[in-house]
Amino acid sequence: MKHRYLPMTEQDQKEMLKTVGLNSIEDLFKDIPDEIRFKGELPVSKGLDEYALTSHLSALAAKNANTDQYPSFLGAGLYDHHIPSVINHVVSRSEFYTAYTPYQPEVSQGELQAIFEFQSYICELTGMAVANASMYDGATALAEAGSLASAATKRSKLVVSKAVHPESRQVLHTYAHGLGLEIVEVSTTNGVTDLEELAKAVSDDTAAVLVQSPNFFGSIEDLSSIGDLIHGHKGLMIVSTNPMSLGLLEGPGKLGADIVVGDAQPLGISSSLGGPTCGFFAVSKDHMRRMPGRIVGQTVDRNGKRGFVLTLQAREQHIRREKATSNICSNQALLALCASVYMSVMGKQGMIDVGRLNLQKSHYAADRLAKVPGVTLPFTSPYFNEFVIKLPDGVSASIVNSKLLKEGFLGGYDLGRSYPELEGHMLVAVTERRTREQIDQFASLLEGCL
Repeated sequence: MKHRYLPMTEQDQKEMLKTVGLNSIEDLFKDIPDEIRFKGELPVSKGLDEYALTSHLSALAAKNANTDQYPSFLGAGLYDHHIPSVINHVVSRSEFYTAYTPYQPEVSQGELQAIFEFQSYICELTGMAVANASMYDGATALAEAGSLASAATKRSKLVVSKAVHPESRQVLHTYAHGLGLEIVEVSTTNGVTDLEELAKAVSDDTAAVLVQSPNFFGSIEDLSSIGDLIHGHKGLMIVSTNPMSLGLLEGPGKLGADIVVGDAQPLGISSSLGGPTCGFFAVSKDHMRRMPGRIVGQTVDRNGKRGFVLTLQAREQHIRREKATSNICSNQALLALCASVYMSVMGKQGMIDVGRLNLQKSHYAADRLAKVPGVTLPFTSPYFNEFVIKLPDGVSASIVNSKLLKEGFLGGYDLGRSYPELEGHMLVAVTERRTREQIDQFASLLEGCL
């Protein structure tokens, strides 16, 4: 089949084959056994013109249940928040959209300033001293935090709450395997970390305790008590947090956290079928030089004019090779810019207001769903914009979600997928985008699905 957009001509092919000493393209695959090679045509449509192709792809895309048409009560790490239109206008500008690593500060001042503003906002939100230019996502940020804690304390044991996002714990285990770290998981009670079990798990060989607040169930952890516990053993407290909640809740840095990480997706970043997102990473001054990833610093030039540079690069792998703080070699600059624009547009009061909307609407939804016959709220811990409901005995959350989807609603997360002991429980997320009418309709539909 001829591909008119491929620049390689038949003459190019002949010359390349001659150079490597082959007679045909088929000779490139002669080492692959005949019985496992694919023969025949690929199961794709015939070639289409541009208009027909656009129509075909649009029809395929229409099969997806998007959150503009389907009210979403699904969270579990990715949330359906309002994205101000100004964000796409800014991040679509070519100087940001096509920007590469700003190794030459003299020609990258705009990109460097954007990153510096992101770092500043994260420090404001988290109550920490220093933040980096961003991480790949919240899960890798948490794992990198565990690695930092081990290096800083020269200990190899990490204690992590089972109320931390299951996928983040999986990434942590993957990192730990390569670094030779021991991971101890602590159970939950009433939707939060079991402090008695945590106290038994922590010892003088523990590098850090890793918790999430609001946690995977939406519940708010007692960070002060957890911090006192691990600091009593001279270890570190690592907190993963939802940045949207920090308009209302005290920053983890002011509650004793040594490292604060999380995912910036709630801050103006589309869920986009699961990613990409943007992780943030903030530390106290004591751990600044061990922090992974890039840091943009502010300085002045010889004329006294403000300028921006990449700083503390001596920690990075392009200089220190295998002795680097981390092997992360990039950052999510464009998505960090989304978050920066979001926070600048919202301002301090806007962050408080949107946080309060999330809190109030989720509590209204919880009260409304608790009135559905057979549905209960199993946890009494304070929560932010996510909470757990228990369906009637014998009712499958996945089957209920299938029925809700047919009615045009995206239901909550089936907790039985990650917590076998919570079979028949659903994690429900309610953001500022959900209206009272949608919440009431969701409750009515849920009742009809039981």
